[in-house]
Amino acid sequence: MAGYRNRLPQLSGDLYLTDAGLETDLIFNHGIEIREFAAHTLLLNSEGRGAIDAYLADFLALANRYNTGFILDTPTWKAHMHWAADLGSTENELCEINIDAVRFVEKVRDRFPRNQKPIVLNGVIGPKGDAYAPEERLTPVEAQDYHSTQIGWLANTNVDMLTGMTITQSDEAIGLVRAAQKVGLPVVVSFTVETDGRLPTGQSLASAIRAVDAATASGAVYYMVNCAHPDHFFNQFDGDDWTHRIRGIRCNASRLSHEQLDACETLDDGDPLEFAMQYKSLIAQMPWLNIFGGCCGSDLRHVEQVIAAVSEIR
Repeated sequence: MAGYRNRLPQLSGDLYLTDAGLETDLIFNHGIEIREFAAHTLLLNSEGRGAIDAYLADFLALANRYNTGFILDTPTWKAHMHWAADLGSTENELCEINIDAVRFVEKVRDRFPRNQKPIVLNGVIGPKGDAYAPEERLTPVEAQDYHSTQIGWLANTNVDMLTGMTITQSDEAIGLVRAAQKVGLPVVVSFTVETDGRLPTGQSLASAIRAVDAATASGAVYYMVNCAHPDHFFNQFDGDDWTHRIRGIRCNASRLSHEQLDACETLDDGDPLEFAMQYKSLIAQMPWLNIFGGCCGSDLRHVEQVIAAVSEIR
């Protein structure tokens, strides 16, 4: 049974961590191949399962050391039908891998019963298409129809919540939120932005959040920003009402653009200490933020520096 689906504990304002750049960490720092950058494919063999298990366990141990809560993601970002052909997967196989992914993270969570703060199971959903350069513009109706499939699979598991990660367009976010509302699952929208702080469609972050809220009766539990360096979007936060809808950030370690990152053959992991200081500066500007992690290029070092810095002022 989902323990927190009707009362997400991170809404209390307590500190919560997430993990970092799962795929880039395993590929570049541990030499593990991930087919089509789809982490759920690692669950198909014992070596891959062990790698994800060890990766997540390090973050749960970090949360325990700093007495924070933790939002534990399923590795299902690309486990949906858009990628079926590339992965050679059937719809039934993708359904089963979503269910298995939830069971997998449940077992990881259950190994940490001594963590004093909640561990929230989060079903991760990626965009339909490339998170850096979306191939098509979806209408809200099209997005709701598309995302209802994966959301339906996850609704029948023990996930506490869903997060649409690296969402690139507000209309897709509207459809995703409506699909989650239909099955009664709390949902978070995490937008990605380009170096100018705007979504890949050119829409501002402020406009995107307001559009989703207006179309869904503020149906998203909260918003996040991920897969962008702090320098790319910090100047977008003007203190207006929409900024209070953002609770968390998961930044890239690199200042490179998405196009440049796509072409990289080596990892740009930035400076973990500088990364943490940028988070700390943002909290001074937006003290209601309480969910922190990393994205591409970041790893345990970055998140540990972040929580050490954040703990000083929280």
